[in-house]
Amino acid sequence: MTAATVRLALQQAQTWGLARIDAQMLLLHALGRALHERAWLIAHDDELLPPALASAYAALCERRLGGEPVAYLTGRKAFHGLELQVDARVLDPRPDTETLVDWALHLLRPLSAPQVADLGTGSGAVALAIKAQQPQAQLTAIDASSEALAVAEGNARRLGLPLRLRHGNWLEGCATLFDLIVSNPPYIAEGDAHLAALGHEPRMALVSGADGLDAICQITAQAPAHLKPGGWLLLEHGHDQAGQVQGLMQECGFTQVQSRKDLAGITRCTGGAIPLRPITTATAVE
Repeated sequence: MTAATVRLALQQAQTWGLARIDAQMLLLHALGRALHERAWLIAHDDELLPPALASAYAALCERRLGGEPVAYLTGRKAFHGLELQVDARVLDPRPDTETLVDWALHLLRPLSAPQVADLGTGSGAVALAIKAQQPQAQLTAIDASSEALAVAEGNARRLGLPLRLRHGNWLEGCATLFDLIVSNPPYIAEGDAHLAALGHEPRMALVSGADGLDAICQITAQAPAHLKPGGWLLLEHGHDQAGQVQGLMQECGFTQVQSRKDLAGITRCTGGAIPLRPITTATAVE
């Protein structure tokens, strides 16, 4: 790309097949401007881009057309009102996952200093979003990837939102009892056609066995021993997995099992609670 104006650079990117929003965000990044400053692009659409900057922008567009997430190219991603730093060590946080955060915040609202675990924390997106809205909550962020934990630690430090970071496989070896456990675990089946478009993201954060439910099965089985009476487990899952996840939770003794839809109307999360007291024959007769 030779020297061009802001307007022509954006038009060229779209003729290459880039989505308008992606073209704008990549140009703002190349210009060193905040990603929310799209109004600046309109007000300065006749501003000339130096050849070196235009070439750097073209290179970013080429990488995006190759499937690399915008968040990895810019190093930034907005999530639930926070700006996170992300890269290829962690999953690119999706807006769909904000459904999980909103449900968690609803459950935590009446509690004082609750203990919360975020399993498979990745960039720390879910844990940090909860901590930002519920400062009194004690957040334990767990991940099997030490590289992912380094990203989460950096985000927590930069945002001034303290997390207890723990390296581990879900809840194995964790002695804390939690009021709430949340997780956006891997839930894509091996061989799923959608994986071809996700090749730049860490496979361990995406794929979970032949049916995509291996991680969800492990978490659901482990969680009851790590929840206080009345505590909740909330899981994000695939668009067609709600019925299976509800069944798994019920088999593991959870009550009040239910699912929530995201803003697109897709059933995105399922949760359940541990009974306040064990259900016995005598209790059932009362």
